Parts: sequence; structure tokens; C-alpha cells
Amino acid sequence: MSLRCDVAVIGTGFAGSLLAMALRRMGRSVVLIDRTHHPRFVIGESTTPLTNLLLEDFAKAFDLPEVASLAKWGSWQKRHPELACGLKRGFTFYHHRRRERFQDDAQHSAQLLVAASPSETVADTHWYRPDFDQFLCQQAETLGARCQFDTRVKSMTTSRDGCALQLERAGATEELRAQWVVDASGARGSLFRLLELSETPLPNLPRTQSLFAHFSGVCPTQSLEEFQSAEAPPYPPDAAATHHLFEGGWIWVLPFNNGITSAGVALVPELAGELGLSDGAAAWGRLLELLPSVRRQFEHSQATTPFVHQPVMPFCCSPIVGEGWSLLPSAAGFVDPLFSTGFPMTLLGLHRMTTLFRKHWGSSSIAAEMELYALETRKDIDGAARFIAACYPQLGNSRKFAALAKLYFAAVIFAETSRRLGRPGAAGAGFLMRDHPGYSAAMAGCLAKAAEASAEQLEAMVAAAIDPIDLGGLNDPRWKNWIPVDFDALRRAREKVGASSEEIEGLIEKACRGLAQESPLES
Repeated sequence: MSLRCDVAVIGTGFAGSLLAMALRRMGRSVVLIDRTHHPRFVIGESTTPLTNLLLEDFAKAFDLPEVASLAKWGSWQKRHPELACGLKRGFTFYHHRRRERFQDDAQHSAQLLVAASPSETVADTHWYRPDFDQFLCQQAETLGARCQFDTRVKSMTTSRDGCALQLERAGATEELRAQWVVDASGARGSLFRLLELSETPLPNLPRTQSLFAHFSGVCPTQSLEEFQSAEAPPYPPDAAATHHLFEGGWIWVLPFNNGITSAGVALVPELAGELGLSDGAAAWGRLLELLPSVRRQFEHSQATTPFVHQPVMPFCCSPIVGEGWSLLPSAAGFVDPLFSTGFPMTLLGLHRMTTLFRKHWGSSSIAAEMELYALETRKDIDGAARFIAACYPQLGNSRKFAALAKLYFAAVIFAETSRRLGRPGAAGAGFLMRDHPGYSAAMAGCLAKAAEASAEQLEAMVAAAIDPIDLGGLNDPRWKNWIPVDFDALRRAREKVGASSEEIEGLIEKACRGLAQESPLES
């Protein structure tokens, strides 16, 4: 039996389904292939403002209103309350010393709270992937994509006429012929294995290991005395992506509104070996013994999924494209969950690839354009890797880590604001402003000197580097590591992004509409 289509997409996670929807809007025939089926346990869950702006732009470009509604907490809850998700108002970091209870001071020296939104209505989310991925796949099917679940791609051959895939399902084999194949099956995924592609190292990044699961019964940090403060934080610290940082690794905690919490740990190889991370639940218990306050947070929790051990997280594939095929960024590489960099890089890649298909489908220029896509994708992955690589040695140093974090937040806030103003090119085309003529060099200088510099020296270098693009008041000493959404800082810095007073007030007015829509109880 032989099937034919324009594009075969391997993987029905969010990226593969979004690509399929866009291709259907272009009039292309699409077959989605997946070795399993929905719903299923997947991590990679926490979004950012840039992620959701890219998602919203993508949805508008391809007339996908149901997808657009999932770009903000408020519209998600109004339109699709049946889909579980989590509320993310910001990034919460707590620094721990091993075997000591969490302690802080009046300057919040052991914390970093960075607000991402002024209200719940316009807030970001954590995607509960069993619900989210299934919903997007159903949307792709509704638009006419054909889905083949529980199907294994046994082989693929390429020629000038396209690609021939041998598929196996329920013991039967069939052939699928496609003009193009896109792999959206994740790191070390289908085409990486089938085509025996190479894995290339990422610059200076440790070969971290991870262990993760979903849990019930995880208590909020704010229910524990050591995390409480007499001052009001810029947002509820648990309505966020919570990061527990310590020398050699960090733990993420992402609560959903269905009683489930996603949690896991990323560790440098030495500490992973000491804890025997491959032991799963037993290793998780040994980890919590190192962090008394985190142990209290998980004291009454139970894992609702089996623990998954990932022996090597960082990954980069080479090549990223070939004759008749290409990898989405999520299949081309993975850096680390720290700072939630994977989603925006994947969505940037989706924008690039769909633009390419729209302009060059059926043309001899498509191969050359795919090579440019691959180059941009690799630059994004390398740039994120250089940043994360500089952060890992500072996980146990709260001052130096907070300084480095501001490099990330300054870049994404500038990119988000530029996009909201309708001129995303002001931040450059690459992730973390890696091709911005001034900021990229300044950031690289800070990363290169982070290890040898003192905390004071690094703070001064970062302050100088971000000042030309700081739209969020990150350098304002008043905030003492609790950084709110600062509209006044945006007003003062409008010339840095080339905006008029009217444009800035328009952005603020939209945000304030979200504040006005908060429920009386929350307000």
C-alpha cells in the first residue's frame, strides 16, 4: 500500500502539529506520523512572554484562532478551561546551600524574582503537554492533516523526486512518498537515528543529566516559613517557574491547575554520579536530603508518573537539513531547561520554515534556503548554549548568577517589546539578540569573563552591557532582586527601542486592560 503527500511530519508534539496546521493553510497535503499516541507524558512545559508572542503571531499568520487563545492565561481559561495548564507570572529563583535550610536577608540576596506580566489575564502558562499536544494534534486533523499513530518509520530514502518512507504499524508495512520530510520528534529523534546523523558538541556546556516526573501533593514554597517575607513580592512566587539552585545543579517546579506538578533536576555529571541519578525515585530521595527546604516542599508528594532519567541532556545534530528533509529546532538540538529557551527557539524555527515553504515551495531555490534555515538554527542553539554554559558554574553563587540572568532578561524584554511595537527586526533575527550589532558583543564579553571576575566586577560589566537595551529597569537598585513589571522604566527607556510616547502608552494601556479584567478576589 502506498500513500502520497506534499509534506510528511514526524512527531505530533506541539511543534509538529503547528507546522502541519500552517502547511494545510498553505494548501499542502500533510501526513503526521507518530510512534505513540495521545495523551502522553512529555516535559518541556514552561512558556515565556516571547514564546507566547511568537505563538500568537504564528496563529494570526495562519488564521488559527483556537491556537491564539492559548497564548495567554486569561484567554486560555475563557476559551478552553478543560485543558489543564499552569499560571506563570514570572521566573522565581531560590539559592540553596547543600544540607542547610534556605535562608535569605533583607536584600533578597538568595532570591531572584523577575516578573513577566502585570496580571493573570495576560500572563504566561505552563503547558500540561498531555492535554496541550493532543489538542493541537486534533486541530491539525480538523484542518485536514492525516495522522498515523503507533507507527514506526523503518527507513527513508531520498531522490530528486522526494522521499520514500517505509512505515510499520500493527505488524503491517506501507510506503509513504512525500516531497519533503520534516522531523519534529525531538532531540535524538527519528531522522537522527534513521540517517545516522552526527552529534556535535555544544560550546563549553557540561554534559548534564536530568531526572524528572509529575507529582501530586507538592506544597507551595510560600506555605513554608523560610520562604516567606514581610514584604509583598512583585507576583505570587509560586505562580511561576520555580528554580531551586545549588552548586552543581538546579530543580524546577511547575504547578498545573489540575493538582499535578512537574518537577525535575538537572545536574552536572559529577554530582549526578554521586547521587546515582539513574536509580530514579531513590536518587530523587537522595537529592532532597541535600536540600532540607526543598525536601519539606515535597514531603507529602507522590510521583504520578514513572521517573525518567536522561543520561545526557545537551544535544546538537549535524547536519540539520538534507536532500528532501529538515529538522525543526526541537529535533536539531537541546540545551537545557534553564530559562525555558527551547520553546522560543522552536517557534522562531517554525516561523522561518513556514516562511520558506510559503515562498519557495516547488522552486529549485528551496534547498539553498533550507541551508540558510539550518545556519540560523545552529546559531540560535550555540548562542543559548554559550549563555547556559556560563550560568552553570555560578549556580552556587547568587550574585554572579543574578548578574548573568539579567543578560537574558534584558535581551528577551527588548525582543518582546520590539515585537509588540511591530518591528521585531530591532532586536535582530536571532534568539537572545545574537546578531544585534552592539548587544551581542557586549553579552559575549560578559560571558567570557564571568568565571574569573569577582561578583562586583561581573555586576558592573553586566550593568554596562545591558544599559543600552534595558527596557525593564533591571539595573534599578531599588528592586533588591525582586524585579516587577516597571511601566515607568519603559517610559523612560522608550528611545532605546525607537518608540514614541504614544506607542509606549499604547502598550501600557493594553497591559492595564489585563489588570482591569482581574477578578475582584485576585485584585
